[in-house]
Amino acid sequence: MQFSTVRYEVDGAIATITLARPEAANAQSSQLIEELDQAFDLALADGDVRVVVLGADGKHFSAGHDLKELLAGVEHWAAMRDTPEGKLEHEQTMYWDKLVKIRDFPKPTIAAVQGTCSAAGMMLACMCDLIVAADDAKFSNPVLRMSGVGVELLVEPWELGPRKAKEFLLCARTIAADEAERYGLVNRVVPRAELAAESRAMADDVALVPPLTARAVKDSINHMVDLMGQRESWKYHFMLHQFVSNTPTALAKVDARKAGGMDAVKAEQQRGEQT
Repeated sequence: MQFSTVRYEVDGAIATITLARPEAANAQSSQLIEELDQAFDLALADGDVRVVVLGADGKHFSAGHDLKELLAGVEHWAAMRDTPEGKLEHEQTMYWDKLVKIRDFPKPTIAAVQGTCSAAGMMLACMCDLIVAADDAKFSNPVLRMSGVGVELLVEPWELGPRKAKEFLLCARTIAADEAERYGLVNRVVPRAELAAESRAMADDVALVPPLTARAVKDSINHMVDLMGQRESWKYHFMLHQFVSNTPTALAKVDARKAGGMDAVKAEQQRGEQT
């Protein structure tokens, strides 16, 4: 299968999926999201693959969702987002369903993160079981300042703890890699030049676990956090997100971006506010 926004490679027991839009800081267009989903399907269908590494080309892991695409109306979901019902269907199908599918993926997954990992980029990385971060990685989610409520899945309370999550979101903080490791957001931090090699070494270690055992342990731990309320809290937040996104304040923000054209979107992206 040929992709244009991701790369899919298999080497032994390790499949590597690479976000391949470095010119756009790996912003997640609809095409990228669809191709990412298809690449995970390939890894699932391949009985020889035991571990999946999710990485990214270029300076940044992912700056978030592609606002330019949505505001320009260049793909079929853009028109649907003009109504609350359409926006709900779009975000349920493209964001919630596909992200939770990665979280529940039967095989262990490792995110290799460098540079900017913002909003939907952070949400994507947190769907993986393990995260290796380059020492230049920076995690952020400034969506509250755009009248959003932290993107579709509120991962921060589960990754940082409630008090730090409130500070992170309400103060629009950016967390450097070493701080992210202290909070437990990432498993280890390595020099940027060693990110690919260290991620592969971790994947090789995980691949030594028999597949059935790895799947059972992953499922058991996911079941534990679900019993603690993770999935239900995500559902609750998702519907809050739909409500807030359709309030006059939020819609005025969207209209202002549309009126400002691509220059307005570019300015937001430069401030790290791409969601």
